[in-house]
Amino acid sequence: MKKNKLLIIGGGFGGCTSARLFGQKDDWDITMIESTNELGGGVRTRFKSGHPYTFGPRHFLTHNEKVYNYLNEIVPMRRCAEHEFLSYIENDKNFYSYPIHEDDIPRMPDSKAIKDELNKLDEYFKDKSFALTHGNKILEEKASDYEDFWIRSVGPTLYKKFIKDYTKKMWQIDDNSVISDFSWSPKGVAIKKGPRAGWDTAISAYPIANDGYNKYFDETTQFVDKMLFNHRVEKLFPNKNKVLIDGIEYEFDLIINTVPVDDLIKESGLPKLDYIGRRIEYVILPVEFALPNNVYFTYYCGKEDYTRVCEYKKFSNYKSPNTLISLEYPVLKGGKYYPLPTAEMKLNYKTYCNLMNDKFICIGRIGKYNYRYDIDDVIEQALEVYENFK
Repeated sequence: MKKNKLLIIGGGFGGCTSARLFGQKDDWDITMIESTNELGGGVRTRFKSGHPYTFGPRHFLTHNEKVYNYLNEIVPMRRCAEHEFLSYIENDKNFYSYPIHEDDIPRMPDSKAIKDELNKLDEYFKDKSFALTHGNKILEEKASDYEDFWIRSVGPTLYKKFIKDYTKKMWQIDDNSVISDFSWSPKGVAIKKGPRAGWDTAISAYPIANDGYNKYFDETTQFVDKMLFNHRVEKLFPNKNKVLIDGIEYEFDLIINTVPVDDLIKESGLPKLDYIGRRIEYVILPVEFALPNNVYFTYYCGKEDYTRVCEYKKFSNYKSPNTLISLEYPVLKGGKYYPLPTAEMKLNYKTYCNLMNDKFICIGRIGKYNYRYDIDDVIEQALEVYENFK
């Protein structure tokens, strides 16, 4: 029996999940191509003096019980519902909970002005800001851009404290109004009541194993007929489902892509897609823990060059008298890790989509050029593609 030919481009969570799913069936011949010598990308666990770490914090977060159960069966997970975030506000010389917590407002030196602003907020936004869920689009009805959304949701003072400079730093921009993806709050709400845990309404978890998700990645090769490490697709012909690898053209019945489409489709006249990279510095400190109990990482909302500090032991439960932390710096040139969420870039990405046929499928944060997608979304997208083509 002739097998369908599947090409998977990229060996991160999207690629590995696709390979695992399609590899369960005998009617698919699977080729996976990965530009490095190992699978997992930035989610792969590495070790520094025994300390496990990843390229930035990579905990698993989802509202989808099915996706959690799928991963948990392969990589047993530990729930970390106590996970808290702190933001350092430079002008206040103080840390506060993030999401912005209403119980912290009385501690702020300008609390009276903040309360006055909150009382004057548009009732539509004031009500919604306490219940805003990830991906909720209802606020787009009134807010015109990212800056407008936050000012309407929390007032100008809290926006300036927590959001304004951090967003500029995060995306390396001068004007936050260019951000068009504003229908979500990074931690689920604009202002929070009740528990201080960042994700008390969702499943927050991390692998129990010392090497994190590595088992998931390393076992993937057994589902693949042809594994090409240290290779890249030189060019993609999307309407023909052909690719150029090592100067040779290959045709596939289905292509699942998880890497930047602008690295693959190289027709003349196509618009550019902008990405933000990351530079990360790792430091081992002579203390058992550097951050307070339940605090996994901290944000820095002022003029510092770095956006956050992560303490990896909080995720991994690694036992040591020392601790490993990282400082994360956004950079314009340093890898294609975060698609820029502006209206211009979304339109540019659609130009690439218009060249694709229904047998060339992009999934994941980079493949679909959507910053909001995380591990759970990528797995969910791979499951959906499998259901459509199995």
